[in-house]
Amino acid sequence: MCGIIGYVGHNLCIPKIIHGLENLEYRGYDSAGIAYVLNNKTKIIKEKGKISNLKKLLDFDTTTNLGIAHTRWATHGEANKINAHPHSLGKFTIVHNGIIENYSKLKQELENNGYVFKSETDTEVACALLDEIYKQEKDILKALNKVTKIFRGSYAFGIICSDDPNAIYALRCTSPLIVANSPDGNFIASDVPAILKYTNKYILLDDFDIAKLTKDNIIIYDEFLHETKKKVNTFSGTFESAAKNGYEHFMLKEIHEQDKVFKDTINFYFDGTIESLKKNFSFLKKYNKIDIVACGSAYHTGLVGKSLIENYVNIPVNVEVASEYRYKRCFYDYNTLVILVSQSGETADTLAALRKAKNDGITTMAIVNVVGSSIAREADHVIYIKAGCEIAVATTKAYLAQLAIFSLLTIYLGYQNKTISENELNIILDDLKKMPKLINDTIKNYNSYFNIADKIYKNKQIFFIGRGIDYALSMEGSLKLKEISYINSVAYQAGELKHGTISLITKNTPVIAIATDTKLIEKTISNIKETKARGAYVIYVSNEEPSEKFYDELIKIHKVHPILQSILTIVPLQLLAYKVAKNNGCDIDQPRNLAKSVTVE
Repeated sequence: MCGIIGYVGHNLCIPKIIHGLENLEYRGYDSAGIAYVLNNKTKIIKEKGKISNLKKLLDFDTTTNLGIAHTRWATHGEANKINAHPHSLGKFTIVHNGIIENYSKLKQELENNGYVFKSETDTEVACALLDEIYKQEKDILKALNKVTKIFRGSYAFGIICSDDPNAIYALRCTSPLIVANSPDGNFIASDVPAILKYTNKYILLDDFDIAKLTKDNIIIYDEFLHETKKKVNTFSGTFESAAKNGYEHFMLKEIHEQDKVFKDTINFYFDGTIESLKKNFSFLKKYNKIDIVACGSAYHTGLVGKSLIENYVNIPVNVEVASEYRYKRCFYDYNTLVILVSQSGETADTLAALRKAKNDGITTMAIVNVVGSSIAREADHVIYIKAGCEIAVATTKAYLAQLAIFSLLTIYLGYQNKTISENELNIILDDLKKMPKLINDTIKNYNSYFNIADKIYKNKQIFFIGRGIDYALSMEGSLKLKEISYINSVAYQAGELKHGTISLITKNTPVIAIATDTKLIEKTISNIKETKARGAYVIYVSNEEPSEKFYDELIKIHKVHPILQSILTIVPLQLLAYKVAKNNGCDIDQPRNLAKSVTVE
């Protein structure tokens, strides 16, 4: 979850490294640090908190052209200056993203061999082990290769060795890492946004690859220490796409990009004809059971997908949280498709679930945003969303793009299985054409959502309720609110409130009730009235305006075919969460304790 970057080249390294590090801050911001080589000596500067704190300690004109840096999401040890990266022992200085699972045993053995540790981190242990093996091997590459046989867990390392001060070494297992060449030097980084100002060409390292970077060259070795050539990828976005472009926050910018993201994602797979859907999704028709596996917001899109596919395709869908799925006994067979949903394509638990399914001989399909990510490379089939760079930790446009994919899959499978008629298909396709404008119209109505946020932002507890697909949307709306505003927000099935939780409803408790499913609206309204009778402040989100007033606030959204409705419904909830968090003075793009890409278990 941490972000690492390194640069070696012909220019001053500190400005480049810090710029890149700031573009990785979404991966963690508990502390930050940099190590650079000056006069053949490695100097380390680090500080608790955000990168802005580190910047105050740096001289950006320092005449060094080689360095590595790190922004931390704390795993081992509290977020303080001592535990901040880089760490150094013996001849090695390291920045690390990942977790060394067997570090405790290794630490004890290394202490017995005379190593003294200052921090609580697994990274300092990795540094010591590398130093000890290097003493035996007298060769950096052999030492790096040997530690891969000892470490258990995940790691992406950026490494400086005092015996080779003109080179950066990189090593990865599971955690993402790229290397990149630019006209004036070479980079390592956790993710593409870190390097986009300088180059859009990059190479993905495979597990156990070792890269050696000098100012003029990049050499990559495979796990057998053979030099290997790798495909050079070209990132299709721009540096500007990863910038705020005048918006106060990345989250607000990304919400406003959702009409374009929807259009780009749909148009990539669908040209208006069923033939284009067949071309892209025909492999799906052989499966009569689906498992959807994901984490966080991606899991919530899976719940929407389940509702759509079961209702319109008539095949059973099981949705599981990846951290549970990877350890459970699975009752699938060879007619089961396992769909893995992950924005980054590097989510550790989701990747482990994919590998479990593949080991069991089950076909896998990935829905991801990042081309060439680990999940994308290992899945049997890949469907890319077209969300571009998403910097805010709380996902918005990637979530919506995932919903768009599940809508397309449902349309194709429903038509293929004849559970969607020709007439209904035409209605859906007419609505599909209107969706970018309807999304944009919904976003433009932000003032009405902001006015509601102004009335509820001081509350310490907020409830979301819904039935069916609206409950799945309630879960995402609730998560969006709690992760950026820190308000205790909880989602419940509307009919379940009276089985205990309604005891928490007191006068003026906000209850955000979603009701877009025509078959269930009357039932949901009955549940809303139960909360209103207890004094709830009801915010009613619906695509129909009711004939009676049982609510305090109404968020009216456009009505479209149910396969597409959730895409419009989520937008006001995103903007409501944004304004509540803003009113409370929260750090919207970088909420406390969170990180964008969850690459540890």
